[in-house]
Amino acid sequence: MTLPRPHRFDLLMGFLGLTSGLLLWSFDLYTTGGRIFDQDWAPLIPLAVMASAEALRRTMPQTALVVGTLAIVADQFTNGNLVTVLMFTDVVYAAVVYGKPASARRVPYTTGLITVAVTVGFLVWWQNAIALVVGVLTGMISFMPAMTGAVVRNHREAADAARLRAEQTALLAEMDRTQAVVAERARMARELHDMVANHLSAIAIHSTAAMSIDEPATTRQALTVIRENSVAGLSEMRRLIGLLRDSSGDAEPAAAPTLAGLDALVEQARANARPSGLDLVLEDSRESTAGLPAPVELAAYRIVQESLTNALKHAAPGEVRVVLAREKGALTVEVTSPSGERPGPTAPGSGAGLVGMRERVDLLGGAFEAGPVTDREGRKQWRVRAELPMDAKDEERA
Repeated sequence: MTLPRPHRFDLLMGFLGLTSGLLLWSFDLYTTGGRIFDQDWAPLIPLAVMASAEALRRTMPQTALVVGTLAIVADQFTNGNLVTVLMFTDVVYAAVVYGKPASARRVPYTTGLITVAVTVGFLVWWQNAIALVVGVLTGMISFMPAMTGAVVRNHREAADAARLRAEQTALLAEMDRTQAVVAERARMARELHDMVANHLSAIAIHSTAAMSIDEPATTRQALTVIRENSVAGLSEMRRLIGLLRDSSGDAEPAAAPTLAGLDALVEQARANARPSGLDLVLEDSRESTAGLPAPVELAAYRIVQESLTNALKHAAPGEVRVVLAREKGALTVEVTSPSGERPGPTAPGSGAGLVGMRERVDLLGGAFEAGPVTDREGRKQWRVRAELPMDAKDEERA
């Protein structure tokens, strides 16, 4: 086992203590006289031992305290050296400040009991006031340094705990900030995808048709649809920019879309999907359109919008049905479209739309399903179904 190297500052203190003690000894300056070992060289032995303990005050505080205690006791049997006593007080202080927690807690109690025991013992022995002076001196060189060390250690531990709490608070704040940024980016991605994908899909399909079919009427009709979707997409992009600038006050954001605009959305999708052989049907069985939370309306609108976009990209010719219903405290949105091969041009998909729809439903605590199904007549269809709780809080905003 390798012993730790003494700290340079402790080595310096031990050296200065030894030098100072030797200086006092050279001038025959002692703390008392007439002791058992009254030879001139006798105080040098406790002095040297105490200087060694001083060098270990930080790296081996418990060992330094034991060695220092033996040295101070031995010093009482010689004429004594003041520097030995002063170094002992520092060894006691260091044992509390740098020692293990359990040992640091015991030292003040132990030195306090020793102070009381010495005072009582000398009172019984001498039966005069000098015993009180001895007790005070004992407390000054043992109990007071230990209490000072305890106060310093408590302050250091409190400072460390405060610094740790500050670091943890900063870490939690950074985690919250990161999560908020990620959530905001995900929200922006959903909005951007839902607002623009429908128009871009129509543009891609009709531009492909215009290039594939060499008929002036078809080309003119395709260009008309392309222009309408370009203008509508540009308007949606401006609305998104307005939303992004809302916090800075640069522009007033437009109102978020609601189910009141669902008829116009379906009508626009019907015009875009007509060349692909799709017939769009809206079935709204809600008795009342009032009382829907804004987040639920927005989520339902975006789910229908994205489902119609996917139908325009992938659905086979046939009927695309959009069904809205209120049941058991939830708004149900269901969109079914024919599944199979489709003639004519198609637009590629990335799967981001399904992810966005699922995220919207999850934020409101609802249920979402998307996948192939078979209708009563045995035809394959693709169905998107979402249940949005009516008591959803305003967590999802445009």
